[in-house]
Amino acid sequence: MLSAAICGEVFTSPQVDAILSGIRAVTGPMGCLLIVTNYTGDRLNFGLAAEQAKSEGYKVETVIVGDDCALPPQRGIVGRRGLAGTFLVNKIAGAAAATGLSLDEVAAEAKRASEMVGTMGVALSVCTLPGQVTSDRLGPGKMELGLGIHGEPGAAVADLQPVEVVVSHVLQEILSPDRNYVPITPGNRVVLLVNGLGATPAMELMIVAGKAVPQLQLEHGLAVDRVYTGSFMTSLDMAGFSISIMKADEAILQRLDASTKAPYWPVGVDGNRPPAKIPVPLPLSHSGKSDESLSRPQQLSEQGHLLEVAIEAAVNAIIDLRDNLNEWDGRVGDGDCGSTMYRGATAILEDMKKHYPLNDAAETVGEIGSSIRRVMGGTSGIIYTIFCKAACAKLKANTQSVVTSKQWAEALETSIAAVSKYGGASAGFRTLLDALIPASAVLQERLNAGDDPCIAFLLSSEAAVTGAESTRHMQAQAGRSAYISPDILATVPDPGAMAAAAWYRAAALAIKNKYQVHE
Repeated sequence: MLSAAICGEVFTSPQVDAILSGIRAVTGPMGCLLIVTNYTGDRLNFGLAAEQAKSEGYKVETVIVGDDCALPPQRGIVGRRGLAGTFLVNKIAGAAAATGLSLDEVAAEAKRASEMVGTMGVALSVCTLPGQVTSDRLGPGKMELGLGIHGEPGAAVADLQPVEVVVSHVLQEILSPDRNYVPITPGNRVVLLVNGLGATPAMELMIVAGKAVPQLQLEHGLAVDRVYTGSFMTSLDMAGFSISIMKADEAILQRLDASTKAPYWPVGVDGNRPPAKIPVPLPLSHSGKSDESLSRPQQLSEQGHLLEVAIEAAVNAIIDLRDNLNEWDGRVGDGDCGSTMYRGATAILEDMKKHYPLNDAAETVGEIGSSIRRVMGGTSGIIYTIFCKAACAKLKANTQSVVTSKQWAEALETSIAAVSKYGGASAGFRTLLDALIPASAVLQERLNAGDDPCIAFLLSSEAAVTGAESTRHMQAQAGRSAYISPDILATVPDPGAMAAAAWYRAAALAIKNKYQVHE
């Protein structure tokens, strides 16, 4: 199995530093294979960690697993989600590595395995996020078909049905020749994995497996060579299950049958389990800045005062919007957008009091990115880190002590380009860029027309709000919302876009009030 598993916050991808710690802790001379589930935040964070590890001399390869069979394969730029079939890929890759194969050979086996497996989930309840009220979107007598593992809504809601009917539907979706999710045809050998979502007893998982095996044999003409049941990839306390089907051959079966010390793999444990806690070295610090250079100045310049006012207003707007963001995200995502943004906002507010060099605009923006990177996981954390670091680099190119309005506008444009490059989204994808792109366009236009910078900033913030509100009418092409039906999306705006518009608008109003500029 795996040598290390990297944990993030609940329903949030792990942060880059945590991934780097894992790579450094377990990677030997043969190298490291990262097996990553296909979610935007995971791809970005693991991708950045992989690049950093390579720069430190480690050999690293990555395999992305997307085994979701609930929706058509192409969903905007995001593709199929990574679900419980990932564990079969983990086992095959781990067994291959244990035989002494090269990194490239292990990666090739893992990639081949990822292309042979399909998964679909069924939820009988909504999971409970820590500290939040459980959503009531799933009424009595209802179930959701085709869900992910982060509490997001399924592809469809249906009446509760007998288990054999539900299993039949799931198997039909996975093995559908029209959709061609997996290269499985009658006569093939397969592996069945029945996964619990957190609150499903082992007995009920056995019942699901008991219904699935004869259907695979009699209705689909497949030979079931192995059956695994257990809670491999859960969604907190969600009641339900997922079924994974993998095309098998002797090579795959040999890897699955290989002994392992992983304590919860259902077969093959040899008894010599690893220690409960494995010490992980802290990531090395690469900061070239001294404590003195990154400290709050005793006396703020005019620019420093403006930065302080704008930052404080922006983060307070996010803090005030936390519950609304969570509510919106609960309908179209995993319900934690507000909580994630709140963590970043409070960290920025606290760090600004201690060590932001507010008289240096470029370094201050860079430090905001560092604060975000430290506490915000998932897609939003890495996106805003990229946003801030790109702006910092652009502002550093300025040799003047005071940043002009046009230079701020250029930094915003550069940051948007960086987010679009690495995240893959652009205008109309129903993301935070739908707030920031129109804001940037209006800011450039008004400054070029000779408007007062405060007025230009204020008008651009109105464009940000309008852009965020317009996401109600967009079909998502990035992030978890890409898996949600248009009817549900139309009920709320994109939470990420609304958050971006909120902090941008608050900063503009704060600067306007600072100068007492009136519309």
